[in-house]
Amino acid sequence: MLEDKIKQLIIDSLELEDITIEDIADDEPLFNEGLGLDSIDALELGMALKKEFNLKLDKDKEDTKNHFYSVKTIADFIRTQQNG
Repeated sequence: MLEDKIKQLIIDSLELEDITIEDIADDEPLFNEGLGLDSIDALELGMALKKEFNLKLDKDKEDTKNHFYSVKTIADFIRTQQNG
């Protein structure tokens, strides 16, 4: 499942040792109040996603920020790029 692959990528790329994929809800915010990631984590996660899924990201677009809201929004973005 794509969502589980994304969760594992988050855990591995950000070295979140005490978290499992079961700890991350698909619709939970990844930043601030949710998983608690910060802007440095966003950069590292963005690079990992680009490498793993061959994504094209525009760091200045508000859309990109919205795509990174949750695992579900990342998965939807990946599906859109791969089908587009």
